[in-house]
Amino acid sequence: MASPEFHRLVERMRQRQPVAPQTLEELRARMEELGRKFAPPKDIAFTPTDAGGVAAEWAEPPGAEPGRALFYLHGGGYGIGSIASHRHLVGKLARSSGTRVLSLDYRLAPEHPFPAAVEGATAAARWLMRQGVASEHLVFAGDSAGGGLAIATCLALRDAGDSLPAALVCMSPLTDLAKTGESMRTRVALDPMVTPQSSAAYARRYVGKGGDLTAPLASPLYADLGGLPPLLILVGTAEVLLDDSTRIAERARAAGVDVELQVWEEMIHIWPYFADIIPEGREAIQRMSAYIRRHIKEAQ
Repeated sequence: MASPEFHRLVERMRQRQPVAPQTLEELRARMEELGRKFAPPKDIAFTPTDAGGVAAEWAEPPGAEPGRALFYLHGGGYGIGSIASHRHLVGKLARSSGTRVLSLDYRLAPEHPFPAAVEGATAAARWLMRQGVASEHLVFAGDSAGGGLAIATCLALRDAGDSLPAALVCMSPLTDLAKTGESMRTRVALDPMVTPQSSAAYARRYVGKGGDLTAPLASPLYADLGGLPPLLILVGTAEVLLDDSTRIAERARAAGVDVELQVWEEMIHIWPYFADIIPEGREAIQRMSAYIRRHIKEAQ
């Protein structure tokens, strides 16, 4: 059963639903405002950097090995979100896993439609591996669109013959921009964060007018998933995007990928983002961190 803190969070979300459609600028501002409500851990050092031409930021916990890293891609439907909006979540992952995290400010749509995000993430991942972080000491992670982008980045690297990370960690990943999952209809009344209409609008902005919503690097559900590294997926049962996780987990397993799918009862989209105020978020971060530590090798 979900905690009282979780139920209070959901009730506040339902009470604060906007009464009219918001512009993209308003959505971006709202995301940044939400991020400012949660303070990053005080013992984490945050340092801006240029990751192969892409704006990025290191989050470094005390005593972290320089040769190990988590490569993090934020969510926001490819149209909102930033390093700043997700700094508290990245900081918690860094501290809990004891690993440096490189968080990326990839270019957003519609100003920079697909494949800009994939190109930026791929360039940054290659840059990171050139800095002395070998693939076996590296894990990719992301939430929502960032989870889908983490998978797509691995696919792009695989297809180019590049090294792949030791593992992938995805929170409520967005993997089907075509919105064909049954949960897009059956979970609408349960989801206080995402609607089929809003999710479809983000998808269309990302691929652009006339763009292919099923392009494999935009919607990894339609990709050949063979050869991907071990994959951890966390998703809640109160998500319209539930089937984005369950179906890609099934298809990845069928392609021979080592998949761990955790379906959390009652949880909403990217609930670990709210770890400051709900115990389920803190538990999810602990589980992800244990998975990261299990798969990432000690740098020599």
